[in-house]
Amino acid sequence: MPAPTRIALLSDVHGNLTALEAVLADIDARGITRIFNLGDYVGKGPRGREVVDLCRERCEVNLLGNWDDFLPDPDRTFDDDAMRWWLDELGPGQGEWLRSLPFCHDFWLSGRRVRLFHASEETVHRRVRYVRSQAEYEALFTNTAATGFDHPEPDLVGYGDTHDPFYECQLEGRTAFNTGSVGNCMGDATPLYCILEGVVDSPDPAPWAISYVRVPYDVEAELEAARRLGVPHYDGYELELRHGLYRGMLEEWRAGEVLTGYHERESVRG
Repeated sequence: MPAPTRIALLSDVHGNLTALEAVLADIDARGITRIFNLGDYVGKGPRGREVVDLCRERCEVNLLGNWDDFLPDPDRTFDDDAMRWWLDELGPGQGEWLRSLPFCHDFWLSGRRVRLFHASEETVHRRVRYVRSQAEYEALFTNTAATGFDHPEPDLVGYGDTHDPFYECQLEGRTAFNTGSVGNCMGDATPLYCILEGVVDSPDPAPWAISYVRVPYDVEAELEAARRLGVPHYDGYELELRHGLYRGMLEEWRAGEVLTGYHERESVRG
């Protein structure tokens, strides 16, 4: 049997260069050489330009995220000072590179057909949480215009976008998992990435595994950079990085209200 390969799966760095560097150092220490990124390189954090440069250098696969699609979109009808700041922070050609990224990536792993994308099987702008309908779960495994119809339907689906990790298996072995977020994880704010292990490009059944890795990092250094660079909505960014609470909860948090989750309060952007 061929030796298994380990692939590190990243998602939702969101301009948090300090967290990305810590995660990449952990990946290197484990001897993992293949890195796939599931999107959302920019927005929220202050250093999208550096994150894009580093991911282009280090990641074998880079996929499109919702921020990567709408932030550099020259035809968007919505704009404000924060959006302009994040857009202006990008380097020459980075917006075009982001919008040109592929929607999904399919491959065989130990007899499983794997599909990776950012948010859902249809669009990067619709998310599927672990609190969802059965129909939403089953739809993850379907071919769509976005994924293309010239591939077998997957039975192992991985995605990001929600900033919440999860793993679920249902009938017929269909398994979905969420990678969580490197730069903006909710609940536990510690950066998170996945390791997918198995025999790559093999349709023959063999052992495979998914594991999750939390990587502590210097959050104070990231927040200092955010203040120095003048990132928009700094107080909300600090709330997310220190406490894993969505920035839309800032006023409730300041008022001392009991907070249990952010699923009903989050922005449509994620």
